Amino acid sequence: MAWFEKPLPTIISTPKDLRSIMTDLNTHLKNYIRDIPNFPIPGIMFRDITTLLVDADAFKQAIDGLLAPYRGEHIDKVVVIESRGFIFGAPMAYELGAGVVPVRKPGKLPSETITEEYSLEYGTNTLQLHTDAIAAGERVIIVDDLLATGGTVDATIKLVRSQGGEIVGVSFLAELMDLNGRERVSGVPLHSLVQYD
Repeated sequence: MAWFEKPLPTIISTPKDLRSIMTDLNTHLKNYIRDIPNFPIPGIMFRDITTLLVDADAFKQAIDGLLAPYRGEHIDKVVVIESRGFIFGAPMAYELGAGVVPVRKPGKLPSETITEEYSLEYGTNTLQLHTDAIAAGERVIIVDDLLATGGTVDATIKLVRSQGGEIVGVSFLAELMDLNGRERVSGVPLHSLVQYD
């Protein structure tokens, strides 16, 4: 059995233990994420997480790793960003005893919404949140699969704050470090399991 096939420790007693486990998890989970060159356009290296999702142990370890900073915290809502944030955030909410709040593209939510527009490299995009999804003072974490330029999570942070939500942290399965998305979420604790330079 290779070292990366061994289960990771689940007992975390100090911040140092957490850092050590997260370093191991970063290396471990990269083995389950497939690189697809030149997708969706030439020059892009696509990080395909479907190979992680189909492996039950790797998926469980990813969820456990995403949960680690929030165990023992009182979390009211887990805000999940369309669409792959749904995959990771829903089981996290279940484990934390929290509600799930979807943030979606326009026209997908059926009741009254608030809207936040954000910039892309070429143009803009928009996200929406139901106006009754988060109550003032509720403790919230935001979850998505990937942090790239940070536009999506920045817009989501603004939506949550506009409703009076207290953001405890933002969490991502993977982070593309060279795109500097962290700069868009300054002042909010950020947790990513896998980092790519």
